[in-house]
Amino acid sequence: MNGIIAEKLKMLPERPGVYVMRDESDVVIYVGKARVLKNRVRQYFQNNVKSEKVAAMVARIADFSYIITATEIDALALENNLIKKYKPKYNILLKDDKTYPYIKAHTNEKFPRFSVTRKITKEGKYFGPFMGGIRCKDVLDILSLVYNVRTCAVSIGEKPKKPCLAAHLGRCLAPCARVCEGKEFEKTYAAAVKRALAFLDGDLDEAEAVLNEKMRKFADEEEFEIAMDYREKAKMIEKLKLKRITSLNRFIDADVVAYKTNRLYSAVSLLITRKGVMQGGSNFALEEAYESDGAAVAAFISRYYETHELPQEIVAENVENAALLEEYFEKTQGKKVKIVSPKQGVKRALLNMAEKNAEDFLLKSVDKIKHKDDMTTAACERLQQLLSLSRYPRRIECYDISNISGVDKVGSMAVFVNGEAEKTAYRRFRIKTVEGANDFASLQEVLRRRLAKLSTSEEEKFPKPDLIVIDGGKGQLSAVKEIFDETHTEGIDLVSLAKREEEVFTLTQSESVVIDRRDYALKMLQRLRDEAHRFAITYFRTLHDKRNLTSRFSEIEGVGKEKRKALLNEFKTVENIAQASEESLARVPGIGEKLARNIKKYFEENF
Repeated sequence: MNGIIAEKLKMLPERPGVYVMRDESDVVIYVGKARVLKNRVRQYFQNNVKSEKVAAMVARIADFSYIITATEIDALALENNLIKKYKPKYNILLKDDKTYPYIKAHTNEKFPRFSVTRKITKEGKYFGPFMGGIRCKDVLDILSLVYNVRTCAVSIGEKPKKPCLAAHLGRCLAPCARVCEGKEFEKTYAAAVKRALAFLDGDLDEAEAVLNEKMRKFADEEEFEIAMDYREKAKMIEKLKLKRITSLNRFIDADVVAYKTNRLYSAVSLLITRKGVMQGGSNFALEEAYESDGAAVAAFISRYYETHELPQEIVAENVENAALLEEYFEKTQGKKVKIVSPKQGVKRALLNMAEKNAEDFLLKSVDKIKHKDDMTTAACERLQQLLSLSRYPRRIECYDISNISGVDKVGSMAVFVNGEAEKTAYRRFRIKTVEGANDFASLQEVLRRRLAKLSTSEEEKFPKPDLIVIDGGKGQLSAVKEIFDETHTEGIDLVSLAKREEEVFTLTQSESVVIDRRDYALKMLQRLRDEAHRFAITYFRTLHDKRNLTSRFSEIEGVGKEKRKALLNEFKTVENIAQASEESLARVPGIGEKLARNIKKYFEENF
């Protein structure tokens, strides 16, 4: 423990708050909350027994800071925000977590519609998640076939629309076309919605009877293909019935969370039940440094339910500060949830099942977790050593230029954080000031624009990188170094990666650094470089296709900017426009039959 930390420990307040641990490169490696900051932070530096992961984390702490909050609830909210911001190595991070689909009933609308979504908001009612072989598309089909509720996003106004194909096929009551019929129709549609909601709540008998009846009807009429479709949907109803846990109350929604660790790596198994039906489950491999299993489970629950629907109950073993989490969810999400640790009964049996899954997943995933660590954070540490970087390269940005003969010049910025792609941080640049195919000048323009955002109000959105990688050799590196000097940029390492021999050029070494091709540090650089190249090429093709599209349409008399935009809004791509029928083209606003014939003729002759 260094002197700075020792002095700060003496000054810690006896108040709730959040503490932030940093390493010698000033990188945030852990964020935690505390009911009493003085007690919690001091524990890390006492000579007590710690798990390997916690001990490794404490050994890297070079400094810490803290923020006092009014309550422990505020500390939990701030902790979550800071973890999202810094993505610390030793906190539970779930950015790669898969979100499962739900059926959303838009009950806030006059004529509620039903849709598939993966995003939970406060509007409407949600049913799911759907997993384990149950497809949302099939559920929507049943809602249409049995209850005739709408599954489209057409806006419903005072003026009736023409009935669509679903209405003609008897799959939708078409409120968009019949809204003018008044209160009686509103009651009819409301009754259909009520029955559809009951089906989603687990009342499956009516749907099963209707599907079986229609299957027999079409079979009798020798419409065997349609009959088979109804049979498959009826089988899905049977599958839902088989998933019901008979000993579990059908009205209970519960997620079962089990945590297992070997003190170095950890795993969580999550089983999901809705309306007494076992929907399925997920497993998560974790790397974290929490002082107890209860703290790790609490951290997982806090992170996971930021992006997932809260059930009525969370079943888990000895969750640290369970009451605090319940209060936090009610305050932040407006929903009450009960966290329980059952000792017996069906919920205990479900928890035992989840624990067995977590044990099995951990046993089989240790090598995978180690490999991921080798490919990411360990590769960053190795890169720091090999290239004599001034700091641990937590955030690495890589730049590439793409063009053909100086036309449609674009630049790209790919971003890795702790060795993993941070795709939401990728950026594209359209080159504005460079004439012709001058990659050096184009790189300079891109880096000048990027570095100009440092020390401004935009730095929150574009954080300062620890390392910038240029796709190229010595020449590209020197060109970017000129921009560093021009903008007086400090505190960022700069290297370039040359494709042919995969040499790395730095500003501190006269000769290139050749890294063994089997080294994970080089493999990480190659992944980053390839991402920047892919992103640049994708943007270049978009611009190039758009310019070609404009050029094509300029050859068709009567098709200007607005009509071109209307065609693209309708058909999305040039290929779709070229293949569209005259009738389809004529229906586009502003086109008409005569212009549709001209467009069709042009593409038949030129496409």
